[in-house]
Amino acid sequence: MNDGTQDITEYNDEPTANISLPDIPMPTIQEEEKRVVNDEIDVAFKFAFVGSGQGGCRLAETFYNLGYRKVCGVNTAMQDLNTVKLENKLCIGDGGAGKDPSLAKISFDNKREDVLDFMRYSFGEEFDRIFICAGAGGGTGAGTLVPLVHTAKELQETVKIENNKVGVILALPKNSEGKKVSENAYNVLNEAFELVDQGIVSPLIIVDNERISKLYPGLVVSNFWQTANNSMAGLFHLFNLTSARDSTYSAFDPKDFMNVLDSGFIVFGAAPVKDWSDPISISRAVRDNLKGNILSGGIDLSTGKNAGVVIVGGKEALDNVPQSNLDQAYDQLSRILSKGSVVHRGIYSGDKEGLTVYSTIGGLDKPEAKLAELKKLSDLG
Repeated sequence: MNDGTQDITEYNDEPTANISLPDIPMPTIQEEEKRVVNDEIDVAFKFAFVGSGQGGCRLAETFYNLGYRKVCGVNTAMQDLNTVKLENKLCIGDGGAGKDPSLAKISFDNKREDVLDFMRYSFGEEFDRIFICAGAGGGTGAGTLVPLVHTAKELQETVKIENNKVGVILALPKNSEGKKVSENAYNVLNEAFELVDQGIVSPLIIVDNERISKLYPGLVVSNFWQTANNSMAGLFHLFNLTSARDSTYSAFDPKDFMNVLDSGFIVFGAAPVKDWSDPISISRAVRDNLKGNILSGGIDLSTGKNAGVVIVGGKEALDNVPQSNLDQAYDQLSRILSKGSVVHRGIYSGDKEGLTVYSTIGGLDKPEAKLAELKKLSDLG
C-alpha cells in the first residue's frame, strides 16, 4: 500500500515461528501391552464366557471349573454374585431385578460401557468367540441377554475376531418355577432365535432343566444344578478337547467343530453302547438312546443339518469292534437327520472301557413344542 501503513501480508522465503516454546518435559508414550488370559486346558478354541444372572453365572462357573479362564459374571444383585466362585464379577444393579427383565435391561443400559471394559479385561485380547450364559427365567438373565450379545459382538469387532458370531447358552427353567418365570423364558427364547435368524448368534445351546430332571430322576437339591450344568458343559468341552487331539483312528478336527458351531441352534447328547460287539447295539445307541439323551426337550432331530459324532472306546473295544459296525452307526444318524445333512466323524481311544457315542447336532429348527409348553405354563397361554 502507499498510504503510509505497512501491509501485514508479507511473504518470506523462510517461515517465522509464531511462538517461542518453553522447555517442558514430555512423557514417553508407551503402547499399552495386550492383556493375555491363558486357559489351563489344551483345547482347539479359546472360548470366553460371561454369565448373566444367577443361573448364567452358575453356567459360567462350570466352564471355569473345567479349566477355562476367560470367564466372568454379571448380576444385578451382589448377594447372588457372592455365591459364585469366579475371579471376575461385576454388579450392575442394586438388589436384583425381581424376575422383571425390564429392570435388568435398564441397569445394563446404565452400565453398558463398564460391562464392555469389564469383559475386555476378563477375557484379554486373544479369544475365538464369546459365549453369553444366561438363565432364561430370571429377571437379570432374560433382561440382559440381547444387550450382552450386542456388546460381545462389539468387543469381538474391536479385537478383530474374523468370525464375528456370538454364542449363547440359555438355561430354561423347570415347569414348577411358576408362570412369570415361564413367561420370561418364552420371551427370551424367541428373542434368541431372532438373533440366530439374523446371523448374529451361533451357536444357540439350550440347557433344559425340566428335561434334565427327567434324565436324572431323584437328584437331591444340592446336586441338581451342578449336574444339569455339567451335563452340557462337559459335552461341549469334550468336543473342544477332542478336536484338538490327534487320533490313530479318525480325527474330529477344529474345522469340523466350527462347522457345527456356526450352524445355529445345536444340541448335545451321549449314548453308552451296552454291547459293542453287536452292530445292531451300536446303531440302536445312535437311533434310540441318542434321542432319549438329548439335553433339550421339544426338538425334532430330523431337521438337523450338521452333526458331529465322536466315538470313544477302550482298548478292548477298539481292538475288536469291526469298522463296519461303526459305519452303520454313522449311517444311522445320517438317516435321522434332514436330507443333504453332513456328519463329521471322529474315533478316539479313551481311558475307560466300553464304547460311548457323543454327538452334537446343529442347524435345527426352532423347538416349537418347547415354546408351546412354556407359553401354556405362563399367563400368555
